[in-house]
Amino acid sequence: MVVRVLPKPCVLSLRILMSNRINPTLNITKEKTLAKAVGVAREALEDVAHKSSIGDHAGVVQEGERAVTHAFLCLLPGYKGWFWTVTLSRVPHGRTPKVDEVALLPGPDALLAPDWVPWADRVRPGDVSGTDRLPYKPDDASLQPGDDPDLDQGFEATGLDADFIAEYEMGLGRARVLSDQGRTAAFERWYKGEGGPNNQATRTAKANCSSCGYLMLMGGSARQLFGLCANEWSAFDGQVVSLDHGCGAHSETDVQVQAKIWDQSDPVLDDTRMDITED
Repeated sequence: MVVRVLPKPCVLSLRILMSNRINPTLNITKEKTLAKAVGVAREALEDVAHKSSIGDHAGVVQEGERAVTHAFLCLLPGYKGWFWTVTLSRVPHGRTPKVDEVALLPGPDALLAPDWVPWADRVRPGDVSGTDRLPYKPDDASLQPGDDPDLDQGFEATGLDADFIAEYEMGLGRARVLSDQGRTAAFERWYKGEGGPNNQATRTAKANCSSCGYLMLMGGSARQLFGLCANEWSAFDGQVVSLDHGCGAHSETDVQVQAKIWDQSDPVLDDTRMDITED
């Protein structure tokens, strides 16, 4: 809310600014005529603020040529470090101060609310659960079209980390590899776990992992049933998930836009009057 204060006999109003910290000084500025008009500034302030909330004169700030802001300590509860301010000015060659504006401004040590950060920038991957639904990102740098004709040649031929048919486990220098029994036991354990289809995340999901661009299929026979989640925004990032598993971070789903019950109009403020009462 920004309301300009006019000289009497007009009604004075107040504006409260949550930024633009003020640092008044007791040194007399070049504009000595206005800097000495402390009584005029206090009188103007008392028209919009109760005397009990106005403290000692804390100094002035030179705003420009023939413009000075007087600062008074604010004694209101919860406003420690804030200043009542009154900006005075005068016409060229004139010596009568005129009230331009009255405001409540934070000082260098005033406690202010942190800057607003939009939800999309504030939320982090660890804040998302399996049942939360994320908005669709058409320009996601982590995804690419799945119909690239060069990808069917495999990693060995293209050098691209494509997820296409690879050779079945051949040892690769390891002394032992999983047997059929060990592999089957792992598959059953994974499928019955949180990465399988029997959980709340899958029941509320709009699509399964089999159609998600973040799914990295596994090698060998495991690729027929499982993959690895590569979406840092998913609660299952870095975990083995079944193809029929699902969550709200699917690459092709989106958040449903809630219909508005009414169109919010701009607020109407009566800034012609301010009544301040003592507790």
